[in-house]
Amino acid sequence: MIQVLTSVWALLIGVVLIMLGNGMHFTLIGLRGGIEGFSSAELAIVTSGYFAGFLAGARITPRMIKRVGHVRVFAALGSFTSAGLIALPLIAEPWAWTLLRVILGFCMSGIYVTAESWLNDSSTNETRGKVLSAYMIAQTLGIIGAQGLLTFGDAANSALFIVASILVSISFAPILLSATSVPVTEAARPMGLKELFAGSPLSTVGIFLLGCVYAIQTGMAAVFGTQIDMTASQIATFVAMLFAGALVFQYPIGWLSDRMDRRKLIFGASMVAMGACILGWVSGSNLVFMMCAAFVAGGMTTPLYALFLAYTNDFLPLEDMPAASGGLVLTFGVGAILGPLLAGWSMEHLGPRTFWLVLAMTFAVISVYALYRMTRREALPVEETESYVSVLPTASPMAVETAGVWAAEQAEAEAEAAAEEEAAEEAKAEAEAEADAKAEENTAKDDTPKV
Repeated sequence: MIQVLTSVWALLIGVVLIMLGNGMHFTLIGLRGGIEGFSSAELAIVTSGYFAGFLAGARITPRMIKRVGHVRVFAALGSFTSAGLIALPLIAEPWAWTLLRVILGFCMSGIYVTAESWLNDSSTNETRGKVLSAYMIAQTLGIIGAQGLLTFGDAANSALFIVASILVSISFAPILLSATSVPVTEAARPMGLKELFAGSPLSTVGIFLLGCVYAIQTGMAAVFGTQIDMTASQIATFVAMLFAGALVFQYPIGWLSDRMDRRKLIFGASMVAMGACILGWVSGSNLVFMMCAAFVAGGMTTPLYALFLAYTNDFLPLEDMPAASGGLVLTFGVGAILGPLLAGWSMEHLGPRTFWLVLAMTFAVISVYALYRMTRREALPVEETESYVSVLPTASPMAVETAGVWAAEQAEAEAEAAAEEEAAEEAKAEAEAEADAKAEENTAKDDTPKV
């Protein structure tokens, strides 16, 4: 693992810096929006704007890169990102923030596509799985670290927005200085919704609902904290807990995923998350319970995303996986646009604590649908499933496609190795049986009376 990190450490540092800046601005929107007196519905529209831009960037950026190259696209998007972050406190109006968030979402999506292309190009087939895991950990650590930085300033002024802009700006240096080659960036055309649903109804419905969950957690958590009078440091800790849980639960859920029916695991994880959200709803003003609820609910969300991707790939041939991954990313993005709108409307008209109820009901629908799908399709034998690989919802279609293809190739290699091992054991058993038979024959000859 150390050798793997040595080859991509500069890229990973750049990713951490990007996530520090982006993670800060997500929470700052809720904090500053509360100070400016924005309503829940207005901040929900602002949140949805980011994911609309992110979805558009995932589709358009590969074409831009093909036309003018990685470096120019990366530099241009980075400049607009820095400018957008600084402009947020200068134009504190809902309509302006929505427009800026669309731009920021578009730019961040393009930055991810470009960085992930270089990261993928820097790895080999043998190291790609470890590189992807390191990349996902770097992203999560960046988001968690961003919440800690928020405690050193006041959202009422521009200082924290400027810090976020600086972090994103300096993140380009290690990435550009370490990326020497020009990788191929060609995202597959997303699979149509009808075809995707026919191949995996559970993943299509589940990942749409999970898009709603993820956008509510990342975009509306700070809004919720502001409306129930949490302090800035408490809000930062609350948001950090949503992502810290992902670091803890990702590995055990991934381990279980390769050893049992994934539908049962999806059902179980969704039920656990639903229970955590109900705990958050009934906890009142108890901060400890709310932090625990955020830790568990957020900790289930990210592994569920990877579970849905893996479950989809279980039923697809290798050549269809990139298109299916693109379709799932698109479906997730649509859910991410609609989720905050639903949560914002509920928090506006029914009170801020419906933040938890919307999440609980969404997780409940996922679990019920997973249970229903168990009655409609036979479970796939564990040995025929693809390998699980941790993929974050913030990953671009490039990373999702790469992860899916790598997981399929890894599973195929493991199956071939297992078959070779089984054949070797059978050959060894046959050789031992022949040796025993010869030994018995020789013994019988020695025991024959001589005339």
